Amino acid sequence: MVPWPAFVAAPLAIFAPAAHAAVYLSVEQAQQAIFPGARFTVEALASPDAAHRQLWRVSQGGWFIVDAVFGKHELITYAVGLGADGSVRGVEILEYLESYGYQIRDPAWRRQFAGKTARDPLKLDQDIRNISGATLSCRHVTDGIKRLLGFYESALKQR
Repeated sequence: MVPWPAFVAAPLAIFAPAAHAAVYLSVEQAQQAIFPGARFTVEALASPDAAHRQLWRVSQGGWFIVDAVFGKHELITYAVGLGADGSVRGVEILEYLESYGYQIRDPAWRRQFAGKTARDPLKLDQDIRNISGATLSCRHVTDGIKRLLGFYESALKQR
């Protein structure tokens, strides 16, 4: 068998799609990962900017929020658990549809958010480290978590 010359095989490599898009966790799995053994009560959201957001009150105290942000072109669905004091207890990536940047699922990267509150900067390359090749995903998830911490302060803290 004669191997294909490089000039024939090269165009095939250019058009081969990257296949990293995946659903990693269900909402229930993420709830138990952040709040093991807790029960969850769905809460209504009256916010106009909450199109992709879902909210649960946690039996142990605190909140569980599912939100979505755009990576580069596609939505990243993630969950944030907030303790009763409004600090981040955990972050889970539920669904990642982008071809690149999926490294944000790395537990070490997600652990950076633990203990953060609305008073923290939550700025990429300041108190949250970037991942090379996943900059937009890192930035948008970080901004989304910062937004959710503001939502806690303005709408959930007194509930």
